[in-house]
Amino acid sequence: MSNTTPKEGRFLALTPLLLFLGLYLVTSLVMGDFYKMPIAVAFVLSSVYAACLLRGMTVQERVEVFSAGAADQNILQMIWIFILAGAFAGSAEAMGAIDATVNLTLKLLPAEYLTAGLFLAACFVSLSVGTSVGTIVALTPVASGLAVETGMNDALLVAAVVGGSFFGDNLSFISDTTIAATRTQGVNLRDKFRFNLRIAAPAALLTLVVYLLTGARAESVAVVETVEWLKVVPYLLVLVTALAGLNVMLVLLLGIVTTGAIGLATGSLDLFAWCGELGKGMVGMGELIIVTMLAGGMLETIRRGGGIDYIISRLTRRLHGPRAAQGAIAGLVCLANCCTANNTIAILTVGPLAAEIADRFGVDRRKSASLLDSFSCFTQGLLPYGAQMLMAAGLASLSPLEIMGHLYYPVALGLCALISIWVKNRRHTA
Repeated sequence: MSNTTPKEGRFLALTPLLLFLGLYLVTSLVMGDFYKMPIAVAFVLSSVYAACLLRGMTVQERVEVFSAGAADQNILQMIWIFILAGAFAGSAEAMGAIDATVNLTLKLLPAEYLTAGLFLAACFVSLSVGTSVGTIVALTPVASGLAVETGMNDALLVAAVVGGSFFGDNLSFISDTTIAATRTQGVNLRDKFRFNLRIAAPAALLTLVVYLLTGARAESVAVVETVEWLKVVPYLLVLVTALAGLNVMLVLLLGIVTTGAIGLATGSLDLFAWCGELGKGMVGMGELIIVTMLAGGMLETIRRGGGIDYIISRLTRRLHGPRAAQGAIAGLVCLANCCTANNTIAILTVGPLAAEIADRFGVDRRKSASLLDSFSCFTQGLLPYGAQMLMAAGLASLSPLEIMGHLYYPVALGLCALISIWVKNRRHTA
């Protein structure tokens, strides 16, 4: 739709997102049951409503708009990752890789430090590989296995992994969000890293303290068995190849082949059992794939209806001073992120406007790049329909809201980013 759409129409385009949040988030909290309202049903109802709001289109054209969003290149690539992740997780579990890795972790870390240890491991891996999704795929099954062995809260351990994954997604030189933020602001990667580290490091330290205190109250009930080192190889291989910068889909394919080869060699699996486990793992990702496509379609409908244009026009209407400008940049990327459920796309959407705001009000472009990346990761971590949350929930068989109840890093990151806007404001033009 054109930018001449009435303001009321553009605001109305945002209401499907509000409907979804009401149906899923509010209903779950009020009922005290995270499974009372299935997330897929909430998306279907909200998507139908979103399609009805599109003006001047036939039913077929509205379906085409929705389908274009569901079939977006980023959505389809994510679906391939989901399929391969499910196959790898199923194969690794049946072969015994997860149990072996859990036993190794229990030997290395006392139970009271498991949560903090998982958080640090996820921070390191994500910083190295530059992808939160890849980190979640690699470490979530291990977190779930540790929860079973120790009797600790599974949502807490998975949340530690998810939180750590956002640390690297925000800071890594090879992260797509870092690249998007620096390119749209025209700044150097290293300069942005230095500005961003002032926000992310205190947030990570604060989160680590919380997890240390939380983990210290857990009681271990695990009996550590002998570690089967050969069966740990698939996870080590996945981590090493990911750290080496190999594409996440190639990493998962390599992991699938390795689990099958070791399973056949050790007699843990035969050929048909391996194929069966691969199939079960893929099928187990079915709901996640459906939800991802529904989210992509609904959010594209919101964009075409003028929802994002409305957000941008409202937030930039009455700016005054560098502090307000930084707040507007933060608000823009947060709201765009809510409407796209993809932090990279959100940055690319509002990045050029953020650069204009920064220049007009004297905000250092390095600071605007840091704010774009930090607040996009903050928002992404609070979205129950974000890819990272859906992936972790699917792998751990949990509700996204259960994980979010223990997800402290994105909140700490957002808090530290807000403080960075208010503190030392006179040095914004460094």
